[in-house]
Amino acid sequence: MELIFLGTSQAVPTEKRNHTAILLKYLDESMLFDCGEGTQRQFRIAKINPCKLTRIFISHFHGDHILGVPGLLQTLALNGYNRTLHIYVPAGTRKYIDLILNMFVFTGKIKYEVHEVNSRIVLETSDFIVEALPLEHTTKCLAYSFVEKTKVRMDKQKLKKYKLSGPLVGELQRGKSVEVNGKKIKPEQVSYKENGKKIAIIMDTRICKNCIEIAKNADLIISESTYCKETEKRAEEYMHLTASQTGEIAKKARAKKLILTHISQRYEKDPSCVLKEAKKVFKNTILAKDFMEVTV
Repeated sequence: MELIFLGTSQAVPTEKRNHTAILLKYLDESMLFDCGEGTQRQFRIAKINPCKLTRIFISHFHGDHILGVPGLLQTLALNGYNRTLHIYVPAGTRKYIDLILNMFVFTGKIKYEVHEVNSRIVLETSDFIVEALPLEHTTKCLAYSFVEKTKVRMDKQKLKKYKLSGPLVGELQRGKSVEVNGKKIKPEQVSYKENGKKIAIIMDTRICKNCIEIAKNADLIISESTYCKETEKRAEEYMHLTASQTGEIAKKARAKKLILTHISQRYEKDPSCVLKEAKKVFKNTILAKDFMEVTV
């Protein structure tokens, strides 16, 4: 799993930080979580081909999380995008996509499908599951988690021990027993389970139980951390998290690692207070910056 932070600012972009956008690459999927204004240009700067995009997951319809959609779709249309782009939005918000795309003259055509998220399981494939839970913000907002499914791996030493190769290994991988020299070999005798990785993405919200629920036992939490503790009243008023609250979420969820993003413009010159505050609560924390790449 490869993550690229295409934008890490709060509502107002800065010289160093563009609006929120996080790209997750996994196998043949290229999934964008939120699409703030200017995201199409961030793709170019990062030297990533936007036409490989397969899905967009929208947390909520505040401008800094959504206004990049029309420009990105226009870029895809003008560059021969030949897939169907799947766009996931909170229940009851499909109309906003239509409004956004009807506010200008769109050039070209692009196939896309909008899916309203009405249940915890948003998407399930043979390799992964995407889940969502509602947050507590000033508008409908979702947290997402990407969960890689447990995989069955063949133990090479045991295969060698039983002199298994070729089609026999294929049968075992499909869960079938095989026979070698009159001896029956079951799949579980020569295989082991490898637990999948989990990434939780928590955007605009005040602290609530679903922040912890969506992030339970995550290998990585990516969370908004808009304010420091001295502006906690402001954070509560605008229904955002402070750095210490984000650290609490990671600690209570028993996560392995935390990345802070959605940083207020007030910390443009020196964001160190955000990182220091979160690390006091949850040590394994880093601060995101635009174009940072992380492998999970």
